[in-house]
Amino acid sequence: MLLASTLFLITLVFVIWQPKGLQIGTTAIIGAVAALILGVVSFDDVITVTDIVWDATLAFIGIIILSLVLDEIGIFEWAALKMARLSGGNGNLLFVYILLLGALVAAFFANDGAALILTPILLAKMKHLNMKPLAIFAFLMAGGFIGDSASNPLVISNLTNIVTAGFFDIGFWEYAKTMFLPNLLAIIASIVVLWIYFRKDIPKQLDVQNLATPESVIKNMIMFKLSWWFLGLLMIGYFIGDYFNLPVSLFALGGALIFLAIANHFKAVKPLETIKSAPWQVVWFSIGLYVVVYGLKNAGLTSYLAVIINDMQEMGNTAAVIGTGFLAAALSSIMNNMPTIMIMDIAIAETGHEALAYANILGSNLGPKMTPIGSLATLLWLHVLAQKGVKIGWGEYMKVGLVITPPVLFVALLGLL
Repeated sequence: MLLASTLFLITLVFVIWQPKGLQIGTTAIIGAVAALILGVVSFDDVITVTDIVWDATLAFIGIIILSLVLDEIGIFEWAALKMARLSGGNGNLLFVYILLLGALVAAFFANDGAALILTPILLAKMKHLNMKPLAIFAFLMAGGFIGDSASNPLVISNLTNIVTAGFFDIGFWEYAKTMFLPNLLAIIASIVVLWIYFRKDIPKQLDVQNLATPESVIKNMIMFKLSWWFLGLLMIGYFIGDYFNLPVSLFALGGALIFLAIANHFKAVKPLETIKSAPWQVVWFSIGLYVVVYGLKNAGLTSYLAVIINDMQEMGNTAAVIGTGFLAAALSSIMNNMPTIMIMDIAIAETGHEALAYANILGSNLGPKMTPIGSLATLLWLHVLAQKGVKIGWGEYMKVGLVITPPVLFVALLGLL
């Protein structure tokens, strides 16, 4: 256990630190190779891990490519401006509308898509509205939080969802049906808790008339209109894929490439630049880090967690659901939600209580918001903000995250009971 734990911690430190621009995928692969050399995992383990994560990582790449094309067309900026106009300049309404927009983007384009694309758009608009620093901080923290807390409703809403759905063979419709209420409760609780926390920093009135009109930011009107039809057909495709038990990546990545081709035909994007800008390092990160994590499984960590889960199950279903959710949340906050989701999935499979997989998802999606290292989406979010000159320290982040995360997670878990 000591060797596997040390290797995992060293890999995670370098993933977060990224010294001299060392990318997360490269670090994870180095960690995986080290695990093989040191005998922490075998080649059979690597094949097993690849079989678990390939669909999730390819689907994730597809979702991000689709998001990048839509961003080039101007849909996300159009939506942000629509929310601003709809608020009528009322700061509290704008706060709520921005959170609802973040929840919608996270649902269909994953939490990472929300972090990468929506964050810079919102930051630019807030600066244009001459918001004070405390108000900008409030909107940014709230927007970053909702990206993860509302990334539960669909299999495609989070990489953790795709991994777990694939691991337990959960269908697209079955997943959506089960997670509808928990996600709705998570959104409502997030809005209420975030508003209570930041209410003094939210400006009462803003001059939104100075913002550009929503229509003016659309860069290609033909593609803008086609996008809505395409997204509707893609959603139908996910349900068809579920019926025929097809990989979700077939529609996520396949659909994204078709949409990219259509956008290229109408001169809306430059395909090679879009494909290059996709986060390919996430593919290597997923496979590499999961190989390292599998070493913890071999060392007995999942069996230990299975004992804890079984003990909670003996106390009743409510204790098992709440306990599993908060266990996943605690692990995610200190060791990142990507390795946590896999470790907990394996542990849950060992107990035979597969229904707890949903509690694991909620814990792994919301729990990471307690610390800056909890999720890849948060790391991307902080990186995007740093590039825009906005630095958020660990102390000020955790001061917010540790307060608002537990009540939202608790309310969301109640939706599974």
